[in-house]
This record gives sequence, C-alpha cells and structure tokens, in this order.
Amino acid sequence: MKRIFYLFLIIILLSDFSFAGVSVIGGLTREKVLLPGDKFEGKITLENTGETSWQVDIYKSDYLFYADGTNIYGEPSSSDRSNASWLTLSPSRLTIHPKEKASVFYTVQVPKNLDLFGTYWSMVMIEPASEVASENLEDKEGRVKVGVQTKVRYGIQIVTNIGDTGAKRIKFLDKKLINQDGNTFFQIDVQNIGEMWLSPTLWVELYNQNGMIIGRFEGDKKRIYPTCSVRHKIDLTDIPKGKYKALVVVDNGDEHVFGAKYDLGIE
Repeated sequence: MKRIFYLFLIIILLSDFSFAGVSVIGGLTREKVLLPGDKFEGKITLENTGETSWQVDIYKSDYLFYADGTNIYGEPSSSDRSNASWLTLSPSRLTIHPKEKASVFYTVQVPKNLDLFGTYWSMVMIEPASEVASENLEDKEGRVKVGVQTKVRYGIQIVTNIGDTGAKRIKFLDKKLINQDGNTFFQIDVQNIGEMWLSPTLWVELYNQNGMIIGRFEGDKKRIYPTCSVRHKIDLTDIPKGKYKALVVVDNGDEHVFGAKYDLGIE
C-alpha cells in the first residue's frame, strides 16, 4: 500500500519578492498616524507576471519577533498591541490571471478610546491557495512516496501610530564577542521597552585604554516594535588584540538617542 506524505515549507516574505510570478506592488509596510475614532482606507496591489492563473487567500495575523531569531505569527488580536480587530479586508480570496493586476482593499477603524497610545500593528497575509508546485522525492511501487510543497506568502505590515503618543525607550540585552568563520563580531541584542515603534541605527565607537578613538563601526538600521527585540553584529575583525572601551549608540534619527559603555577584550 502506498502512502503519500507532503512536507509543507512555509516561507514568509517581509521584503520585496514574488512567488510564482505574483508580487506585491509597493512597500510591505503601510504606516499611518491616526487618532481615536479615525478611519483610513487603503489598498494592496498584486500583479501576476507569470503564465499561470493563481488564487490567493488574504487573511490577518499578529506578528512578533525577537533577537534570537524567533518570529511569532499569532492569531489576530492575540498580542496586546495588535490592531487586527481594527482592520477589515476585502476580498478574502481572489484570482489573478497572467499579466493582470488585482487589489486587496483594507480599512483601519481606530476605536473611540481615548486610552489608546503608542504603536499598534498586525499583518495582512497574502498566500497562494492553489497551483502550488509539488516536487516528488520518491515514488516506488509499495514504497512510501514523499513530496515537498513550498508555499511562499507575503506579510504586509499595517502600522497605526496614535498621534505622537507613547514613550520611546530601549533596553540593551545580551552582549558578547563572537568568532564566526574566522571573523570577530561584537554581538548585542536591543529590545524596545517603550510604546512607540523605533527604526534606529546602531553603531559602536571603540577607544583604546588611553581614551583615543580607534574608529566608529556601523551596524544596520532595524525596525523594532514595542516588546520586540533585534540582534546586531558589528564586524571588528580588523581590530588588533587588546582591551578597549566600547560606546554603543542607538540613534532613532530624532531626539531619542541611547547609549551604553562596555569593556571589550579582543583576543
């Protein structure tokens, strides 16, 4: 008796890409500043550049991420700062024919609650519902047949900022020097412990024991939602062995700049 098993590989795209010729036109983050009681209407445009008609499902999801690489796509409204219950989508499924475009319409209706403050967010998921390719890995008479189906879906982040409310605060978490493939990195985790989302740039200023600056070493600019955290790796491979003072700076591009000092020993 043959048995058929399928392994589903789910790939969620948070940057520009396309699955099977279907792509999202425009950015994958839609941000709006609103006040309690406000309403905003927008649309997400999809384009099928392939040769096959595709059906796609449209649904809501919460989204949290952490410095250790964990991503949580939770049930709508399961997180404290979810705006999923404010969000209405139409349609919930559509068909996109080759070389055509289609639109997903969304409405954000902020409750008339004067206690709301800071940033609220969720995701609109765009996922293929049919025409998913299947690759057979084994097919022998009387033997187990194994197949692989790869589903690629988009996550469009819908962000609502309640006016200019909410505190902007961060917390420096774990830090350490690591060796990776013969290179030396200063690794540090940063958490958003405030109520507003941040999009800061991180850099490290390195000083020798005499207080002379050795250099400024740039990290990436990474978005951090409240309660979430990110990991930065700063390349220090070219720094000679020795003891140093490190000033870590997190600059949000406004009046909010955060810093911390550490002792580093490069061996």
